[in-house]
Amino acid sequence: MVSGASIINVVIADGQHGLRLDRALADLLPDLSRERLKSLIGEGHVRPDGPPSRISASMKVAAGQQFAVALPAPVALDTVAQDIPLVIVHEDNDLIVVDKPAGLVVHPAAGNLDGTLVNALLHHCAGRLSGIGGVERPGIVHRIDKDTSGLLVVAKSDKAHEGLARQFKDHSIDRLYAAIVYGLPVPGSGTVDAWLGRSDADRKKMAVHREGRGKHAVTHYRTMDRLRGAAMVECKLETGRTHQVRVHMAHIGHPLIGDPLYGRERKGFKSILETLGFKRQALHAKRLGFIHPVTHEHMLFDSALPADMQELLSELRV
Repeated sequence: MVSGASIINVVIADGQHGLRLDRALADLLPDLSRERLKSLIGEGHVRPDGPPSRISASMKVAAGQQFAVALPAPVALDTVAQDIPLVIVHEDNDLIVVDKPAGLVVHPAAGNLDGTLVNALLHHCAGRLSGIGGVERPGIVHRIDKDTSGLLVVAKSDKAHEGLARQFKDHSIDRLYAAIVYGLPVPGSGTVDAWLGRSDADRKKMAVHREGRGKHAVTHYRTMDRLRGAAMVECKLETGRTHQVRVHMAHIGHPLIGDPLYGRERKGFKSILETLGFKRQALHAKRLGFIHPVTHEHMLFDSALPADMQELLSELRV
């Protein structure tokens, strides 16, 4: 065990007899996720009070057995905290919901090593971050593109991270996007059910592939406003794949206005976009709903259309 770690002593209860060690510890230590406990066991930070000397996450435990769980202090993330303004829609001890502006990258990566949402969260949540995997960091469980605006939920505790990740995995998160697309979709509402994967021609892009290649993706769209050569649509995600709305709408012949990857600029729009200074895909994550992973309360948040998309909408109204 690591010196300086905090030690938690637990006793296996009668009702836990015969359970896997990681499952039993997760029941006894609800503030620690099962994945975190598996890591602690594998790294030798969980010791039995007596035999067996070697343990594993899958070993069966007996009632009355005692274990000492050492919690090493989380290692600081090698990313600088920056005082970047955030629009916070909701915050509690376990999670934070942010209304991200267009132009803000979610996570540091090559080409964007700072100035990201993570840098901002490290500053805002200083001292109140999860230690997922032993690293102090905000729990990014989903992303929206740099030039897409709107709602994003971030986990602050291990339990919230695990619970939110499970909801994203089983597609139970309520996500609704507003998009302004070229042309008028016919029919005005429908479902795009098309598998998505990396493009063979350009690995930076996603593309529709035959069934079974890539990941299954489903988008339900509905026309909300008929515009001049365009339409305002709402897209409800049944799945959440990279660039899903952008690729699916382009696939049915209605790419997002301003999209540099999936939409060719159409005649008559160039001067409008230049006059407005509109330089991004017209996409906004307007609604986000989920079950709070700790309190089990149903959470639902809405975000108004940002000013640049409102201006574009007004300019294109018939």
